[in-house]
Amino acid sequence: MSEEATIVIAEDGVDIGNLVKYKLEKSGYMVYWGKNGREAWELIQEHKPDLVILDVMMPIMDGFKVLRAMKADPETREIPAIMLTSKGMEEDILKGFELGVADYMVKPFSVSELAARVKTNLGRGG
Repeated sequence: MSEEATIVIAEDGVDIGNLVKYKLEKSGYMVYWGKNGREAWELIQEHKPDLVILDVMMPIMDGFKVLRAMKADPETREIPAIMLTSKGMEEDILKGFELGVADYMVKPFSVSELAARVKTNLGRGG
């Protein structure tokens, strides 16, 4: 499945967004990038991706709100999401899992580890 899998990234940081997009495209994924929560949510609704990577702290709509919207919508509720955020406090991590996130990574992060987690989470859902 990984060769044709579609991923939406929600990340307001240009450097991190470019790095993640580049690595995932190089791994054979189709990648769409929303630079704020609302943009990401629109991309999720439009493309129905196989996986979503969410930053928490973003303008307009944070990653937790995007995740809530995904889980409330029957068309997107089964899409796995990975939180990729600098919010590494236990309460933030637990909140992510309570809201239904499939995986949680704290920045700074290894882009190779992220790619491995993407592959693993796509395997679960696919």
